[in-house]
Amino acid sequence: MAQDNPSPDAAEIGEIEDFIEAEELDALRAERDELRDRFMRALADAENSRKRAERDRREAEQYGSTRLARDLLPVFDNLKRALDAATDETRTQAAALIEGVDLTLRELTNVMTKHGVTPISPVAGDTFDPQLHQAMFEAPVPGTKAGQIIQVMTEGFMLHDRLLRPAQVGVSSTPAN
Repeated sequence: MAQDNPSPDAAEIGEIEDFIEAEELDALRAERDELRDRFMRALADAENSRKRAERDRREAEQYGSTRLARDLLPVFDNLKRALDAATDETRTQAAALIEGVDLTLRELTNVMTKHGVTPISPVAGDTFDPQLHQAMFEAPVPGTKAGQIIQVMTEGFMLHDRLLRPAQVGVSSTPAN
């Protein structure tokens, strides 16, 4: 009697097993490569997160006091105005009061400097710098060049290397002929 489907012989079975093993081996290699890629990406993400956290920590340490420093600037301005408003007569009549205001202003300045807040103190004749100054007005003033500071209204301040508040100044425009 003849068979329609002859049974595979041992050689054919070996080839089939080798093919299945090769397929499994290829699948395992592909899975390994995918897992290695995912692992390397996870390592890179972890390193980036560490660097970002370190940078954020440094910035928070250095610039975390920005709001407090900005809130203290009007106190500085008012103490300075009080001293500027004192006449010679007031200084002799209320010497202790003036000295107290002066000491308070100096202490505030020392504390601000200790925390990285430094003044920007332009003077008349300096060149206007839009990175550090805010022009409050322009006026043609004889004997000046366009862009020169002619009046300082308030000092500016830096917090480390960042502008906290620009100095408010008046700037000379081109003198009229």
